[in-house]
Amino acid sequence: MQVSSVNDVKIYNLSHGKSLPEWLSDRKKRTLQKRDVDVQRRIELIQDFEMPTVCTSIKVSRDGQYILAAGTYKPRIRCYDTYQFSLKFERCLESDVVSFDILSEDYSKLVFLRIDRYVEFHSQHGHYYKTRIPKFGRDFSYHYPSCDLYFVGASSEIYRLNLEQGRFLNSLQTDAAEVNVCDINPVHQLFAAGTLEGKVECWDPRVRNRVAVLDCALSSVTEGTDVEGLPSVSALKFNGSLGVAVGTSTGQVLLYDLRSSHPILVKDHYYGLPIHSIHFHNQLDLVLSADSKIVKMWHRDNGKIFSSIEPSTNINDVCVYPDSGLLFTANEDPKMNTFYIPALGPAPRWCSFLDNLTEELEENPESTVYDDYKFVTRKDLENLGLTHLIGSPLLRAYMHGFFMDIRLYHKVKTMANPFAYDEYRKEKIRQKIEESRAQRVQLKKLPKVNKELAIKLMEEGDDNEALSAKKKKKAKGITSVLSDDRFKMMFENPDYQVDEQSEEFRLLNPIVSKVGQNRRKKLQKLVAQEALQKEGDEDEELEGRASSEEEESSDDDKSWVEEVREQRRLLWEEGKQRRFKERKQQDRDTSLQSSDPIKNSQQAPGQSQPRFYQIKTGEEFRSFGDVSRKQRMQKTSLEERLKLEESSGMLNVADTAVGSKQLTFTLKQTEKQRNRQQAEREHHEERRKIRRAAGHLYTRGGGRGRGRGRGRGRGRF
Repeated sequence: MQVSSVNDVKIYNLSHGKSLPEWLSDRKKRTLQKRDVDVQRRIELIQDFEMPTVCTSIKVSRDGQYILAAGTYKPRIRCYDTYQFSLKFERCLESDVVSFDILSEDYSKLVFLRIDRYVEFHSQHGHYYKTRIPKFGRDFSYHYPSCDLYFVGASSEIYRLNLEQGRFLNSLQTDAAEVNVCDINPVHQLFAAGTLEGKVECWDPRVRNRVAVLDCALSSVTEGTDVEGLPSVSALKFNGSLGVAVGTSTGQVLLYDLRSSHPILVKDHYYGLPIHSIHFHNQLDLVLSADSKIVKMWHRDNGKIFSSIEPSTNINDVCVYPDSGLLFTANEDPKMNTFYIPALGPAPRWCSFLDNLTEELEENPESTVYDDYKFVTRKDLENLGLTHLIGSPLLRAYMHGFFMDIRLYHKVKTMANPFAYDEYRKEKIRQKIEESRAQRVQLKKLPKVNKELAIKLMEEGDDNEALSAKKKKKAKGITSVLSDDRFKMMFENPDYQVDEQSEEFRLLNPIVSKVGQNRRKKLQKLVAQEALQKEGDEDEELEGRASSEEEESSDDDKSWVEEVREQRRLLWEEGKQRRFKERKQQDRDTSLQSSDPIKNSQQAPGQSQPRFYQIKTGEEFRSFGDVSRKQRMQKTSLEERLKLEESSGMLNVADTAVGSKQLTFTLKQTEKQRNRQQAEREHHEERRKIRRAAGHLYTRGGGRGRGRGRGRGRGRF
């Protein structure tokens, strides 16, 4: 439980605290209740009082025993029995619920208006019947004397469905484009509908005629209110026989007496959010109005704030339990909040223990929330010239700024900028003039960034418009890149400037330009072919066109390939020249290091240092030219390398007898290997010279000689 105090009114949030998941075992739940303080202080007034994702609307049956809530996801309706403090049943629907109502005292007769235009009826056992209305509905009301359902929505008509006859009756025609909300007075059964134009049309169901019209849009604009647009009616609620409250989409609540066309009181929420729920508390003469951010409780006579509730999540609907201080809210959150305000009334009979329990479990109250005050920062005070009020009772310090009375803020703002209305009027006039100029012939203005690209896109857009005009077909609206907000920064931010001198642009530009030209040519040829087909010369012209297309496409392919090669050659030459200049500049700046460490330490940090190279094992350093020659050889293609080696004698190509090629390679040798081979050749040559010939030794008879030599002699015959 959480206790807060707003304007000295205590508000008990019974839903505050951690919610335990369903899949936890009873043993783990008991363990958490013993250890976790937040779980111990949690009060679960109704078990499983939540939705899977979001709760959209919540109502209480007239007998006070059942609470019905609609939510998602998946779309469903849940019914809770207050006497059992638990969920009674749950029914899933085919689509989300826009609004629902309870026609009986309990849950036995329900009507659901779904988002897909279906009206679904449920009985006690479940789904009973469904029908469909012509337009998307937004709200409906039930007229008990005639058993008619009045549906309003995205149409100027009010549809009537009679439940006794089971058929649609003649619709009521309004003067509005759309109708947002409706309500029926419980005393004299007057039907009222709030329109999109900010008017409330009142109809008499007995004669089906409009009896009065209230213009709430003009009445909602009062002194000190900032209205940004046309206020439309977003909430409507009758109080008794003569009272009615109207909520607008700009955050104002207007209290009317049906006997007057002027509002009795205009209450502003100061949030600018649509009012979607209004309730009356007759015991204390209070009005409870809610937008998506806050629920305000204020006096009906003077509009003075009584209290307010501001949950942590957005509010979708508010339901007040009859004749008690219990309040339910449907939020953009799985959990449905339950608030108990003892100042509004006692607890209901089924939870009367709250009166004693709230006092026992009361926590430290929160800081007071100031209503009807404007939060301003120090910079805002400087702009308004109110810095001298800092420290006075007119400014209440809070966080990084101050709270000041909203009436004082509007007065000072009007005095600080007395020509605000004139500036607003001039701005509106300027907008009207620009709208009228949009119908004239517009001059094409080039952007500051990427002008060449903009010109190219304009030319392509003109070509497409011309081609679509020639085709005489219904052309689909193609959004131009220049008018598309997604690409707006490309023509405004200098960081997106296309560098036409970059390597990527120069290599891709021939391809992109040729593709664009080919696309335009194909479109023009298609238009020409259609014109020729209408004249009757289909076969000859189509054959000629096809052959010409093939020739032109092949020529285009060759042309852009040549352009890409030329750009690559130019880039290689520019890179070569740049590297040559860099090496030349490095050679000029290079100086040998001195062996003196003091001079080395005094050397300027920007002065370049000599470079050292590492020679691989088995290689000898000849010159820097030899190194560059090796690098060039590695970059050349295989064909050029084979030609070079064939010319140098390292490669020998010969034809074989079967017609194939035979390649003979001579491996490169290091200097050490060549010296060794040369020494071996010289040694063999020297041994060959000093070797004695044995030709003067002859034998007779061809037998073996008598000598001791190991060789064999040749005899003469």
